[in-house]
Amino acid sequence: MLISLRINNFALIDHLDLKLGSGLNVFTGETGAGKSIILDAINATLGAKIDRRIIRTGARRAILEATFELNPALAQWLSAQEIEPVDGTLVICSREIIMAQDSLRTRSRINGILVNRKIMDQLRDRLVEITAQGQTLQLGNPNLQREWLDLYGGYSLLKCREAVNITYQKAQKAKVALENRRQSEQQRLQRIDLLEYQVQELDKANLIEPQELEQLIQESQRLSHVVELQHQSYQIYQALYQNEGDNSAAADLLGEAETTLNDMVGYDYTLQPIAEMISEALAQVVEASRQISSYSEQLEADPQKLQDVEERIQELKQICRKYGPTLEDGINYYHKIQGELKELLEIEDSLETLEKAYHEAQKELQNKCHELSLQRHNAAVRLETHLVDELKPLAMEKVKFQVKITSTTPTTTGADHLTFCFSSNPGEPLQPLNLIASGGEMSRFLLALKACFSQIEASDTLVFDEIDVGVSGRVAGAISEKLHQLSHQHQVLCVTHQPIVAAMADHHFNVSKQVVQEVDNANSNDQNSEERTIVRVKTLDNYQRREELAQLASGRPFQEAIAFAESLLTQAATKREKNLITPNL
Repeated sequence: MLISLRINNFALIDHLDLKLGSGLNVFTGETGAGKSIILDAINATLGAKIDRRIIRTGARRAILEATFELNPALAQWLSAQEIEPVDGTLVICSREIIMAQDSLRTRSRINGILVNRKIMDQLRDRLVEITAQGQTLQLGNPNLQREWLDLYGGYSLLKCREAVNITYQKAQKAKVALENRRQSEQQRLQRIDLLEYQVQELDKANLIEPQELEQLIQESQRLSHVVELQHQSYQIYQALYQNEGDNSAAADLLGEAETTLNDMVGYDYTLQPIAEMISEALAQVVEASRQISSYSEQLEADPQKLQDVEERIQELKQICRKYGPTLEDGINYYHKIQGELKELLEIEDSLETLEKAYHEAQKELQNKCHELSLQRHNAAVRLETHLVDELKPLAMEKVKFQVKITSTTPTTTGADHLTFCFSSNPGEPLQPLNLIASGGEMSRFLLALKACFSQIEASDTLVFDEIDVGVSGRVAGAISEKLHQLSHQHQVLCVTHQPIVAAMADHHFNVSKQVVQEVDNANSNDQNSEERTIVRVKTLDNYQRREELAQLASGRPFQEAIAFAESLLTQAATKREKNLITPNL
């Protein structure tokens, strides 16, 4: 229940501290007095969308604060959010709105703790249900009608609808997978042809060693220069070991040096390391001579082998150009497409599997939709009876109402199309509500619908902005009693122009506009003051209520209007005490 509302610099309100009570709280005043601003402030406090115009002209910041009384369900929700109640019994919602150049910045808090919009929206649904002006126009919306019926159906129906949603998403995924598979079949076959050709080509190339190309190039160089290598090897052999010319070979010179050093060591032992180095050098020269001689003997011209090597080099270079740039890249690509080709060939069996999965998902979806439809039909029967019972006291004794449910293509919400059909006149057929109901009938229908939800409504506070628009006389009286009945289960806030509705209030507030002289804060000189319009809210006592009802009834408090207002208050008090249903005006 909303206990208090504090507003600073919101629209035409400079400052307002409003205390509200349980039961039926009614706001009255002239048209344009700002009654709806109060409700807008409640809405904005709980996270509704706003624009920069809501900040009072000349101000840079607006502050809204609403204090609610805690109930067990709300206490459990706060505990889940790790938010402690204030004084163990209160929930304080606040919102700070700051003008920042050309944009707005807002901060929302619950019991002083900064929260995001998602959390605020969750709390709003648990605190307040607002029926705004013009909402009757939405009564003809089939999607909203379906939402209302599903909510009326309760937990079991909503759980079934969630199962439909899950199954629908599953069926859609199966459908997309199947369609993609069918659409890609041609591409898959083309890809298989390409990969098979490439695998065959690379298979034939017998790619094993990434360095094969470099090794073959070296082999080609060797085979191409056999004569030069033989001649040069012989020259090296002569220089190292056996020189047929006049010059001594390296081995001979080292041998002489070794002999001389060994003689010198006999006189000076410190030369022994040098002698050993010469000895090792001689041994290495002799071994090098042996190996170069062996290499020279193995060299043999082989034109056929050279041709084979050149052909292999060209083959590998072609592979590099197509799949490289290096031979290693070509080998890696070969391994990659082998795996891809295997997967593509295995997909041949998946089309049948996907078709089977799709048909199974569609069948499951149909079953879930059928189950949901059965629950909706059962809920529709209950709602039809309940709503007619709620409409009859609203001066619609002969009303007929039916929820027409027809099959349609399955969606996330099932395979049902809903139409609220309505007839308020005997002998007239049922037709869609939005096509035949008058404005007054739509208002009463919406109120009756809210009454149907009063037992399952999560919110403690119901807000109605001119729910009685378009009605008068006996119908207005019936609406007033229905509002008061709702106030037995919920706190009800109502903006009205009907005196008979206002008379049923447990708490009555007058909203008015006043023009005041406002002084410029920068200069307190009276010459700098200007006229400003502000909204004021006044709690009315019994005498003031009589005056207000007279104003609503006639426009001026003349004696007949006063007497009529007193009779309304008397009758309203009697009805509240006896809980009568039919007014006696």
